[in-house]
Order: sequence, then structure tokens, then C-alpha cells
Amino acid sequence: MLWTTALGLWGLPRQHSLWRDEAATWQVALRDTADIWHLLGQVDAVHGLYYLLMHVLFTCFGPGTATLRLPSVLAMAVAAACVTAIGARLAGRWAGLGAGLALGLLPAVQSYLQEGRPYALVAAGAGISTLLLVTQLTDRARTSRWAAYGSTILLCGLLNWLSLLTLPAHALTLALSRAGRGTWARWSVASAVAVAGTAPLVLFSHRQSAQISWIPPLTWHMLIGPAVLVGVGCLGALADRARISHPGRLSLSAVGLPLLAVPHLGLVLLSLVKPLFLDRYVLFSQLGLALLVGAGLGAGVRAVRPRFPRTAPLVLPVVLAVAVAALLPYSLAKRAPASRVDDVFAVAGRVERLKRDGNAVLFVPAARRDTALVSPGAFAGLRDIALAEGPVESGTLKGVEAEPGRIRAAILRERRILLVTDAPKVARPVSGRRDRAKRDVLEKYFTAVADEWVRGRRVTVYERTA
Repeated sequence: MLWTTALGLWGLPRQHSLWRDEAATWQVALRDTADIWHLLGQVDAVHGLYYLLMHVLFTCFGPGTATLRLPSVLAMAVAAACVTAIGARLAGRWAGLGAGLALGLLPAVQSYLQEGRPYALVAAGAGISTLLLVTQLTDRARTSRWAAYGSTILLCGLLNWLSLLTLPAHALTLALSRAGRGTWARWSVASAVAVAGTAPLVLFSHRQSAQISWIPPLTWHMLIGPAVLVGVGCLGALADRARISHPGRLSLSAVGLPLLAVPHLGLVLLSLVKPLFLDRYVLFSQLGLALLVGAGLGAGVRAVRPRFPRTAPLVLPVVLAVAVAALLPYSLAKRAPASRVDDVFAVAGRVERLKRDGNAVLFVPAARRDTALVSPGAFAGLRDIALAEGPVESGTLKGVEAEPGRIRAAILRERRILLVTDAPKVARPVSGRRDRAKRDVLEKYFTAVADEWVRGRRVTVYERTA
């Protein structure tokens, strides 16, 4: 836990940068509870529980990058503790310690270890539920543990219903462990309760599926990364299976390999129906990879011990040091502002420097209004001339803009306008009647007198030519 927490605290502010996904969390967390409920009825219901949690934290501790990201750091530390406990129980202390230390170094985990989004919290829940399952299978079963197991699965499902993919992974673990009928029955009841509790959210969020229409359809090259991960995991599984002398004994590979492979396979199958394939949706599967890495490290210690008993305890520290050194460039990159597609705070600073009182501001696309929502002070004195209804009032993330004709007329009444948009390298083609109207009028009747790009976003100042 200390190791993972230290990795998470390292570079936590990312030089006071904030990217678009975290900006969504930030602006929603600042709203009143009633306004959050209003929003969830229109969009982002799948993240409702997380938004309410962050609202409480922002109310208690104030908005800031530490308040935004620290829950993810602590959650992943909990996940690391669970991985350590599972590994130690099933394969010995070196395997457990290796698995726990490896988790925070995995590239996918480092990407979301400091993220102001719910993925690390789901990983913590997956770790807790898996530890509870393993404890039930290796110790005297207790009804209270099954209740805790079902509650944890339910909580994870409410944070992100794709976390229910842990259930088929756990089912495969039960099959590999040759669990008895009683165990299967109790697991089925706990799982059914969790699924039933999550079902309303799944059905309701399906009505909001348009918000993920940007996810591309599944292609073969998307499967290369998961295939490599599963291949690496299989090596750890082979090392673990070689250690097992009793076929009926629960092995670390019987827990780790399903947790790694099954969620990815499930996400692939779902993506054949509706494009959903984003690795962060199954970040919790990295716990399985960490367990298998721990199995391999434990096997390495056991292989060295007979011939070099004094050297064996150094295997893990040496491997850890080599891994840290090899991953250092990646770790530094992930803690830099450039690691994300854009920086909402940076562009707000440019707006504050370029603006003049009484100027107008436009956003293309409208989602770039998040800059003003998280940094209202930088936009003080500017008039958002395209906005018809604010985000809070409309229960949306970006507000409701006026019809193209009204936007065109509003632009023509201005002498100086600031346009906030994406930098060319990350910008998508302008689409939508409103955005095309903005571009057409600016290009025809205005001249760009200043144009600055900063960390994935762009501010252009236009002045009327006629």
C-alpha cells in the first residue's frame, strides 16, 4: 500500500494540468446534489455514484487536483493490498509481495493511478471481491463474507456496470477450483443480487448510449495489446502451475488468469454489438496480470533458493529496481501534462491573457466550454454569445446552444471574439450546423489577429474586418 501510494503521490498535480475527462468530474462535482440528479437524467448516469462521491469530497475539502485524484491513488493502494494478500495466501509471501509491488508499475495502472475518474475505485472493489472469494475457497466459508462479496460487486457495478465482468472471471475460478455445490449456490445468490441491483442502471444508461458514439468499432489491431497481456500472464500461470503438487488446491493462476483474460474477452464480445472497447473500462483486469507476475517472481525466488539461499531474498528487489529503471521514461511521461490529449487549465490561462472586457467567446465544439466551467475567473468579462441555456440549468455537461441563425446574428454584432477550440493535431472535422455557422461567419467577416496553441487546445482572437 505504501509503495503504490508513493507512486500515486509522485507528480500528482501534473504541473497543475487537467484534461477533458477530469474536467467533467470537476464541473459536475461543483454542482448541488439536485443539479447532479438533473444531469444524470440526461447524461452520464453510469458515473452517477462517482459524481456524488466527488461532490461530497469537493464540499468537504474544496476543489483541487489533490482532492480530485487522491481517491484514485488510495483506491489503487487498496487494490495492491488485496493483490498482495491473495498472492501470499495462494503462493507464498514472495509471490504476494511481488504481485503487490508490480501492480502500481503496470503501464495501464500508471495511466489511471492519478485519474479523476472512477476506474481505480472499481479496481479496488474488484480486488476486495476477489480476496473475499479466495478467502471463502481456502478458509471456512461464512455467510457474512458472501454478503460482503455481493455488496462489493454491487457497489462496483454502480460505479461502472462493466465491472460485472468480474463475475464470469470468478465463475471460471470456481470451476478451476472444483468448488462444491454449496459454494456455487451461495456465489450464485450473491451474484444475482448484485446483478439485480445494477440492472436498473444498465437499462437506464442504455438510453444515453449516444454519448459514447465516438468509440470506434472493434478492429484486429485493438486486440494486440490484450493478447500480449494474456500471453505474459500465461507465462506466470505456467510458473505457478509447476509449483502445485495437489491438483485440488486453489492456485494463483486459477485466480489471476481468469481475472486478466475474461473481462477482456467479455468486452470484445460486447463490442461486437456496440463499440465499447476501451482498456480503461476493464482496468480492474490488471489485478490478474499483477497476480501472475507475482507468481513468476515467486517461482524465481524458489528456483534460486536451493543453490543460493542468501541471494534468494535479493531476487525481488533486483527485479523491482530493473523494472523501475526500465519504466522510468514512461512513468515520467505519464506524470507530465502532455500525457493527456489536452489541458483545460492551460488554455484558460491563455484566454485570461488575451481577453478584453466586453469581448465575446465561442467554443467549437460546444464541449470545449468545460474550460470556462472549471476556470470561471479566467472568463470573467467575456460573453458566451452562442449559449441559450447553461449546463446546470439544462442538466448537461456543455449547455444548450442557440439555433445557427441566432448564433450567426450574435456573431455579426461583435467586434472582437475569442474562439476556444482544439489544437489541429487533436481536432476533429467541424460537424454540426451550429459549429459550421460559427466557422463560416468568422472566416467571412473576421480576421484572426492572434492564434495560440497550448497542450492540445487553441485560442484564436478574431476582429471584425467590415
